[in-house]
Amino acid sequence: MGSAMAGNLLDNDLPLVVWNRTPARAAAVVAAGARLAATPAEAVAGADVVVVSLADEPAQRDVLLTRTLPALRAGTWLVDTSTVSPTWSREVTARLAGHGVTRVEACVLGNPEQARAGALRVFAGGPAAHVEAVRDVLDVLGHQVLHVGDTGAGATLKLVFNLLLGAQVTSLAEGVAYGVGAGLDRDMLLTAVAESGFSSLVMSFRAQIMRQRSYTPAAFRSTLMGKDLALALSEAAGLGVDLPVTAAAAGRFAEVARRGDGDADAAVVVEHVTGRWAPGPRTPLPEGPR
Repeated sequence: MGSAMAGNLLDNDLPLVVWNRTPARAAAVVAAGARLAATPAEAVAGADVVVVSLADEPAQRDVLLTRTLPALRAGTWLVDTSTVSPTWSREVTARLAGHGVTRVEACVLGNPEQARAGALRVFAGGPAAHVEAVRDVLDVLGHQVLHVGDTGAGATLKLVFNLLLGAQVTSLAEGVAYGVGAGLDRDMLLTAVAESGFSSLVMSFRAQIMRQRSYTPAAFRSTLMGKDLALALSEAAGLGVDLPVTAAAAGRFAEVARRGDGDADAAVVVEHVTGRWAPGPRTPLPEGPR
């Protein structure tokens, strides 16, 4: 997602200095005109606006707070597109503010293809004036920018969507397991679901991936799906809200990761539910919703 968003920013003629924990993932945007920094501190030095896309909270503690914050000058705007818990979002925002850095929560919904096209949905959290101050960047990242409330609201809404995604993909996988176990043709079953009124853009997208049995490169890695479901469960527990369906889906994705498919697309859960993992030829993932 980060590389795709960076490519889109370049397409819109925004000067860009990039850094990635995995240098190879920055190669395409560097070839397109971005300048590669050797460290995250070098990447943000002198920047007016910094855009961050990190996998999880431990990565934010390491990259953002330990390695980057000392190089951020007071007055910098930090647009954070990472999916983290609302609790952490509020904490990191306060810690950055203590150094004169204004963090805008900008959770994004979509997949890498949509990120590359600037077609994400952006859920912005924080004071409205802060969101408006970086509106020009947000409008490049997404075709829709929604200011959803105070800091933490964007993270909450993003987890709601990913909670729904995890439950839907897991339910589809279990439907396939039942139908195939009863003798239905797998491709026919998946096509029927994708073309039915029970489907959605996301369900149809994941059904197509399951038909192709091509789970890499991932549009949404299974390990991140599991991480987001765990975040939703933790936050809900703090509110006294029970999420048994989400807990079951989280268990499925934890098992996917334990079996070594954490980097595969979330749709790979179907192979673990059916117990008939027989990967087909590697083909590009279809374009569509995350």
